[in-house]
Amino acid sequence: MGCMTSSVDDLLAGPPPTLLPDDHPQVRDGLDTGEDPARLAADHPASSLAWAVLAELTLDGGGAEPSAARSVTAYAYARTGYHRGLDALRRAGWRGKGPIPADHVPNQGFLRALGALATAAGQIGETDEAERCEAFLRDSGTSLDAVRALRD
Repeated sequence: MGCMTSSVDDLLAGPPPTLLPDDHPQVRDGLDTGEDPARLAADHPASSLAWAVLAELTLDGGGAEPSAARSVTAYAYARTGYHRGLDALRRAGWRGKGPIPADHVPNQGFLRALGALATAAGQIGETDEAERCEAFLRDSGTSLDAVRALRD
């Protein structure tokens, strides 16, 4: 009977958190020292963080109203970062669900790209995608607001 309880508890617990390896620290270091995010993305195209920052900067647009061109460009940057992050998550053992802790620094690039994708998708009228991205963030254990706070 004891084995049965343990198995049920394990099933209810869900998958363990996915923690990405710190395989692009030079991107974080470069951003911290003011390097051009586009150059960092070109030099490290597998880094979700570089693409996320490009998307965020494009979305910010210097305080101006979002233009269609800026929103589409941000969407493309964010989608690239999102897909690079999905590849990394799968290599790290993620199987499509479970927590992706935002307090684990290497996870933040993916989460920021997903947050930027939600915002950009909303700006170009992709409401369903924006909602799916926000649900993905919640299912990962965070929120769009918490991901936006990672920028600070």
